[in-house]
Amino acid sequence: MRRPPQPISPVESHLAYWLYYVGCRVFQELRLRSLEFGVTAAESVVLRKLHEHENDAMPSRLALRLGLSRGYISRLAVRLEAKGLIHREKSLSDRRALMLRLTDLGRALLPSLAGLADKTNARNFAGAGEAAHETIERVMKWNVHRHRYRFVPPDRCHMRKYRYLHLGIDWDIEGDGDEEGDGEGFS
Repeated sequence: MRRPPQPISPVESHLAYWLYYVGCRVFQELRLRSLEFGVTAAESVVLRKLHEHENDAMPSRLALRLGLSRGYISRLAVRLEAKGLIHREKSLSDRRALMLRLTDLGRALLPSLAGLADKTNARNFAGAGEAAHETIERVMKWNVHRHRYRFVPPDRCHMRKYRYLHLGIDWDIEGDGDEEGDGEGFS
């Protein structure tokens, strides 16, 4: 006996489609604006994350923090060094490890890149309001943690009155606590 055909939902009914659609366009806008300063969007992200480390940073640590592969971070580091924005040198404690450090030129470029990212963010998301912005960020961080996509930074988010540790999410740190993916634990 044949089953009746199941209705196929339109692609636009899937949240993943809209996340990809919007994410690609916003990142493309950021990429085009970053190119005006001679760096790609990915390079600007690495520069900004490198700035968060007061001294040097190992490429493996940046890769973990950004959710990127070590190979990709290494390729970005080579490009950034060629542009004179970072300096790569061997670690004094472990001669096999490389340490990345911002140059004066890289440090001078950071305020412009950060302002550019802030303007892009505001242009694309400010109209939704702060509550919507916080909810979207909370859902994204919950998904990152839930599926262990990468390390979720415990440090302060750059939004007013909002901290990662006060998301209202009841995560079972020992295990997922939500193996079926039914959304329990997300409030």
